[in-house]
Amino acid sequence: MKTLRRILCVEDDPDIRELIGFSLRDVGDFEVLLCEDADAALAQVEAFAPDFVLLDVMMPGMSGPELLAVLRTLPFMQGVPVVFMTAKAMPFEVEELLHHQSTGVIVKPFDPLTLPDHLRMYWEHGRDGA
Repeated sequence: MKTLRRILCVEDDPDIRELIGFSLRDVGDFEVLLCEDADAALAQVEAFAPDFVLLDVMMPGMSGPELLAVLRTLPFMQGVPVVFMTAKAMPFEVEELLHHQSTGVIVKPFDPLTLPDHLRMYWEHGRDGA
């Protein structure tokens, strides 16, 4: 099995983006590309070649689900696990996000010390992982 190494994170809030960067780089020891919006992510995704994608749901311009739909049209993104991050955690909202070819949903606020472990569980076990 391939090792989880490179994570693309798309998050519009600079404070949350910084916290995710700390969590995944310093705690999780991952290589991380942090993007503030869908345009930045689409401009860099092929060169970065992520193993895993962490997507904010609500962003200006293109939403997380809309960005995921575009990513799924790219041949090199087929099979790459994508997990949404959202503050909207009602069961019907989580279920709706899972219908977008995503691997899972992480609810904000999240614990930066355990976020890397949650991503590893999704990586290893898919939707059953977390």
